[in-house]
Amino acid sequence: MPSLTFVLPHWMYWGGLAVFPLVAMFLVRREEKRGPGSGISLPIAFMFWLASGFAGVHRFYLRSWWGLVYIPLFLAILLGNVQVRNARGLVSNGGGEVQSAQFDMQLAKEAIQKGDEGAQAKLEAAQQRMETAQADLAADTADYNFWFRLVGVMAAITAVLLLIDLFLLPRLVRRCAEAEAQGPPPTEPVMPMPVVQDGGIGESPDLLVHTPFTNWIDTIDGYIGEFVGYWSLIAVFVYYYEVLARYVFNSPTNWAHESMFLMFGMQYLLCGAFALREDSHVRVDVIYVMLPVRVRALLDVITAVFFYLFSAALLITGTVFAMNAVQLWERSFTEWAIQYWPVKITMPLGAALILIQGTVKLYKDLIILTRKEA
Repeated sequence: MPSLTFVLPHWMYWGGLAVFPLVAMFLVRREEKRGPGSGISLPIAFMFWLASGFAGVHRFYLRSWWGLVYIPLFLAILLGNVQVRNARGLVSNGGGEVQSAQFDMQLAKEAIQKGDEGAQAKLEAAQQRMETAQADLAADTADYNFWFRLVGVMAAITAVLLLIDLFLLPRLVRRCAEAEAQGPPPTEPVMPMPVVQDGGIGESPDLLVHTPFTNWIDTIDGYIGEFVGYWSLIAVFVYYYEVLARYVFNSPTNWAHESMFLMFGMQYLLCGAFALREDSHVRVDVIYVMLPVRVRALLDVITAVFFYLFSAALLITGTVFAMNAVQLWERSFTEWAIQYWPVKITMPLGAALILIQGTVKLYKDLIILTRKEA
C-alpha cells in the first residue's frame, strides 16, 4: 500500500473548528423543518461509500449482502500490512547487519596490510558473516516484496469494486427505497418521558425561573454549547483517518492526537457555562435532592462564594496565560507546531462565560427566595 504523507494544515484545523459546527447546525435545522422522511438517502450512501466503502458498509446500508465481498479483502489488507511492517523491520535490520559485516571486512583488510597476526582469520569470519547477512537480507526482501504485492492486489480489487459501486449507487438507492415503500408501515415512535416542571427531586431550583434577561443569557450559552458540541463529530472523522492511515497504509500521523486533545480542552472550557445552565456538573447531592425548593435555593446562594472563588481564579490565571501566549504567538513544541495562543484564549473566555452563567443562576436563586409563591 502507498504511504500517506498528509499533514493537516493549521488553517484547515482552525477553519474546520469554526465552519464545521455552523454547517452542522444549519443541516440539523433544515432537517427539523423538513420533518421525518424516507430512511434511505443517496448522500448518506455516498458518504458511506467514500468513508467506509472498503469494508462494504455502503452495501450493508442498502441491505445488500454483496457487502460481504469487501470484508475478506479488507481483512487480507490488514493482515498483509502487519506482515509488511514486520518484513520492513527485518529488511532494515538485515541492511544494518550487511553494513556492519562490510565494516569488519574493511578493518580486517587494513589489519592484513599492516601485517597483524590473526587478521586473516578475522577477514574470513567477516566474509562468512557477510554471506550469511546477504542471504538473510535477500530472503527478507523477497518476503517483503511478496506481502507488499499481495496487499497491492487486494487494494486494487477493492478499488475496482468501489468504482463499479460508485456508478451503481443511484440505482441501488432507488431499488432499496422502493422495497422499503412496499414493506410494512413503520411503527409509531416511543414518546419520551415528560420533563418535570415543578421542581422535582434532583432538579436545580433555578431551572424553574425565567426572565427576559436570564433567558437571553441562557440562549447565548445554549448556542455556544451547541456550537462546540459538534466538535465531537470532528473527532470521529480525525480518529477514523488516523486508524486507516496507521493500520491500512502504515502511515501514522503526527497531528491527529494533538489536534484532538487540544480541541477537547477548548470544548471543555467553552461548554462549562452550558453545563452549568443545564445543571449537568457533577456534585454530591445525596441530601440536597431531598430538600424543598426554597432550601435548595438558599444552599445555592450560600455556596456561591466557592463558585466565585473558582471562577475568579480561573479567569485571572487564564488571562495571564492567554496574554503571555498572545505576546509570544506561542506554538507547540511538537513537529506539527500548532498555535497555542488560540487554545489559551479559551481559558479566560470559558471562565467569563461560566462566571456570567453563575451570576444568572445566583439571580434566579434570589428570585426564588424573595417571591412569595416559592
